[in-house]
Amino acid sequence: MLQAFIGPIAELAGGWLNAKTQKQAADAKLKLTEAEVKGKILLSKETSIADWERIMAQGSQSSWKDEYFVIILSIPLILCWIPGTEGWVDRGFEQLSKAPDWYFYRLGIAISASFGVRGVQKFFKR
Repeated sequence: MLQAFIGPIAELAGGWLNAKTQKQAADAKLKLTEAEVKGKILLSKETSIADWERIMAQGSQSSWKDEYFVIILSIPLILCWIPGTEGWVDRGFEQLSKAPDWYFYRLGIAISASFGVRGVQKFFKR
C-alpha cells in the first residue's frame, strides 16, 4: 500500500524537477542568445564607425578644409607677435565677444567635423 503512494509522489516530484531543470535551461539559453545578439550589435556599430571614419579620411585627402581652419585659427596667434598689429587682434576679439553662443557652437562643430573629432557633443554639454 505504501508503494502505491510512493510511485505517484515520485513521479510528481520527478516531473516538477524536470520542469524546473527545463526552465533553467531555457533561461540560460535565452541569456546566451541575448548576449550573442548584443555582441553582434556592438560589432556592427564598431564596424559602421570604422567604415564612416575610413570614408571621411578618404574624402579629406584632396580637401583644403582642414588647412583653411588651421590658417584662420593661426592668424590671431601670429599677429600677436607682429608689432603694431596687436590692436587689430584685440578689436577682433572684442567684436567676437559680442557674437551669440549659437555661432560658436556651430563653428566648433564645423571645426570638429573638419578634423574628424568625434564626441563633440560631450564637449558642448559642459
